[in-house]
Amino acid sequence: MTDVKPNGPMQIDVDLVRQLAELLDTTQLTEIEVEDKDRKIRVARKAPPAAAAPMHYAPAPPAAAPIPAAVTAEVAAFAPTAAVDAVKSPMVGTVYLSAEPGAKPFAGVGQTVAAGDTLLIVEAMKVMNPILAPTAGVVRQVLVENGQPVEFDQPLIVVE
Repeated sequence: MTDVKPNGPMQIDVDLVRQLAELLDTTQLTEIEVEDKDRKIRVARKAPPAAAAPMHYAPAPPAAAPIPAAVTAEVAAFAPTAAVDAVKSPMVGTVYLSAEPGAKPFAGVGQTVAAGDTLLIVEAMKVMNPILAPTAGVVRQVLVENGQPVEFDQPLIVVE
């Protein structure tokens, strides 16, 4: 990790940087950031030109979920058939199914939602971005897990 000392040179944990770079390759993510009390390290690689998309930001909800200390190497697979009807992620980030840990999820399987209801949150660059239901309907599938990293255009939830 990067450690800045008031009158000393920056110390870099090269092994951690290598581990994070390998995690990027394994999960196909474009960036990862790890932070503790006074140290922070970010490893990123350029996304393929086709994956470039404008970022949209929204105000954070009053009770923001904490940033996970580490990202697991397991990224849940999603069904290609469900991807057609699914609400997709507009950005790379971390998905949260509720406003705070332990709280009731915004939307669950079988729940009826109205157009504009918050389905989940994608946190990107410490900004909580609510993902809204495009139309009224019933939640048929939740394709992601709480705290899971997601990619741009990845199917998140199916509302029919």
